[in-house]
Amino acid sequence: MKLERVIFWNNKGGTGKTTLAFQLLNEYAYQNKKKRILVIDVCPQANLSELLLGGLNQGGSNVLLMRQGANPRATIGGYFQMRLPAPYSAPSFNPRDYLTKPHQYNQYIGENIDLLCGDAMLELQSNAISTLANNQIPGTNTWVAIINWLNDFIQPIENDYDLVFLDANPSFSMYTQIAIATSTKVVFPVMADDSSRRAIQNAFSLIYGLKLPSEIYSKYAFAEKLKEVNMPLPKVYMILKNRLTQYMGAASAYATVLQEIDKDVKSLLETYPEIFDFLSLDYGVIDVRDFQTTGVVSSARGCPMQKLRAGRLDLMGKRVAVKEEYRQNCIDNIEVIVNKMNKDL
Repeated sequence: MKLERVIFWNNKGGTGKTTLAFQLLNEYAYQNKKKRILVIDVCPQANLSELLLGGLNQGGSNVLLMRQGANPRATIGGYFQMRLPAPYSAPSFNPRDYLTKPHQYNQYIGENIDLLCGDAMLELQSNAISTLANNQIPGTNTWVAIINWLNDFIQPIENDYDLVFLDANPSFSMYTQIAIATSTKVVFPVMADDSSRRAIQNAFSLIYGLKLPSEIYSKYAFAEKLKEVNMPLPKVYMILKNRLTQYMGAASAYATVLQEIDKDVKSLLETYPEIFDFLSLDYGVIDVRDFQTTGVVSSARGCPMQKLRAGRLDLMGKRVAVKEEYRQNCIDNIEVIVNKMNKDL
């Protein structure tokens, strides 16, 4: 059975993608302590890495800088840098040289989680990677060789893990395409705004080649390139409607946009069921409450909500109140999603 690889992505920033990834992967690891989890941060901002390594309160960014200074550079940027001189064939290397155990730096993170840290160097590498992918070399499919870089990373250690989580940049740059091509399932977080609706429409065009503005783009489409070499596309696993009003459900001001997103997804589900991992909106489209202050404190402390205590807590020298009722509401919502993951993954 192939190792499941779940990516959190949308073609728009500010959807709460990284926060959701942090909470969900930690809750999954908490509920499944015997399972080994690999987290791959394919984002130059490396926010997920900083959260896992301690957040703002525990100096997660300083730990990340330390890992970037390791030899070899213990980040995804370090791995990609190693690939650049001979990009089209998998080298002999030990993936564990690039991995970090967050629990060694952050007591709130489970010992069953390993991390390939994000790295700002991805942006510097982006042009080089794109150029290499588009080179014309007789007998070599350069694009496929590059698109498989993360598959090459996972393959030697695949049997050591039960699940992989990936967090990717909102762009559709080459390194994002590498992450998506590595994945088996996609989680799309959306917000209740028109830009989120447009972003998810764009995401379906970019990944699956649907509703392209012109046939001109078809032969260049990501989906078409994978199809040519018999590589599978990841399935749409969940659409998370994020930051809904804490107690009132979807506030009326946002209801129309959310209904339009539902209509868009339902239409795609009916027309292209093969790209979805669910048969009905009720199973695959899930409401997520606004985490409010609880979420802010959880992220700042690098502490998943399950392990966050209620009360007045220190947040960078200030005392902030976390109400137990709010914390429990957030945990209940997270558990609904993780229960689905426990059934499916």
